[in-house]
Amino acid sequence: MRELGLDQVWLLVSPGNPLKSGMAMAPMDQRLASARGIADGRRIVATAIESSLGTRFTADTVAGLRRRFPRVRFVWLMGADNLAQLPLWDRWRAIVHAVPLAVLPRPGETRAALAGRAACVMRHGRMRPRGLVGGLGWAWLPVRENPLSATALRALSSGERS
Repeated sequence: MRELGLDQVWLLVSPGNPLKSGMAMAPMDQRLASARGIADGRRIVATAIESSLGTRFTADTVAGLRRRFPRVRFVWLMGADNLAQLPLWDRWRAIVHAVPLAVLPRPGETRAALAGRAACVMRHGRMRPRGLVGGLGWAWLPVRENPLSATALRALSSGERS
């Protein structure tokens, strides 16, 4: 938040990831409860807004958010693993043209992400993180890599041990 100058971060708990089988994901209510355990409800907010928007693909979610909140300047946060697979996303170029992207490093993913197709296509739009808010482009966030997966974060927030 500090690096990008954001007022809030929304943890969008998706009803489903089109690139994963339903079996590869924990149940929606469990993922939402986990996200709420991480969020503080003020600066970091867990939401299932994709369910109410009726969206399944990020391009539709971004369009829906922009319609519902026309004065909000959104920045899409993603891990380097997602940047590497971004060209597999439905209408990924529309996403890049609709909202700035901030990419968080992930262990073992940095090289592939920065050498990948999306980073190459977007190379002229790379900016400093503070330049993203209110503009279009993308930025690599200079933060420490976090090796925890969503599954590991859920386990930590619920007090389970994996």
